[in-house]
Amino acid sequence: MTPAEISQAAQALFAAEKSHKQIGLLTRAHPEMTMDDAYAVQKALVALKIADGRRVIGWKIGLTSKAMQYALNIDIPDSGILFDDMHFEDGATVPARRFIQPRIEAEIAFVMKADLDGAVRRDEVLAATDYVCPSLEILDTRIERVDAHTGQTRKIFDTISDNAANAGIVLGRARHDPSAFDLRWAGAICSRNGEVEETGLGAGVLNDPVMGIVWLSERLEAYGQKIRAGDVVLSGSFIRPIEARPKDEFVADFGAFGQVSIGFA
Repeated sequence: MTPAEISQAAQALFAAEKSHKQIGLLTRAHPEMTMDDAYAVQKALVALKIADGRRVIGWKIGLTSKAMQYALNIDIPDSGILFDDMHFEDGATVPARRFIQPRIEAEIAFVMKADLDGAVRRDEVLAATDYVCPSLEILDTRIERVDAHTGQTRKIFDTISDNAANAGIVLGRARHDPSAFDLRWAGAICSRNGEVEETGLGAGVLNDPVMGIVWLSERLEAYGQKIRAGDVVLSGSFIRPIEARPKDEFVADFGAFGQVSIGFA
């Protein structure tokens, strides 16, 4: 993609979020699109949001489970950026029409107390983590999931361009030393309106949620970025996304690890 095409795509995504009107697949308009192009669109989109007054508060890692990777025919995760206006308090209600097609995922959040830059070891991630906590991620898509004319579905490059489909985060109140739990066994029972929809374990995230942070730190270095002290990092979902409809109430029960909830008006 040319610089002009990258800028145009970012502006279209920025407008789609504000207008609640999805745009067409970028991969249909630009079939030659690469992963570097997708992250360039994401970077341009982030610049527009910062210019609009938003503040970066961290990172999200997506597509960490084998099931989701198989579905999109990829073998690596992706990443996006968290902004201050994405944060919802535990137990809050999302206003009506805040999002276009919201979905919910459960994951373990890491809150950092030191920077991480480039290739790091698992023990270095643990040492740089202030605490871990249960969390929910709210996904949304500013790009159509399926092209109405061709039936083509979104590809990984569409998702990356769209800030890895990130829209909101909810952090649970429980906070833990990252060494206090075997995070591979920290999982959740996820309910919608009192009915269990999904269950999963942290091991579904690259075999160990800590390894998600290892992966992210190395990926960010390739794009001149890094994890900073104070950042919130969503390590990746261990459940399939659950559609969030009006009046839905979600609870993710992590057992001894805590719980976290969100509702939709």
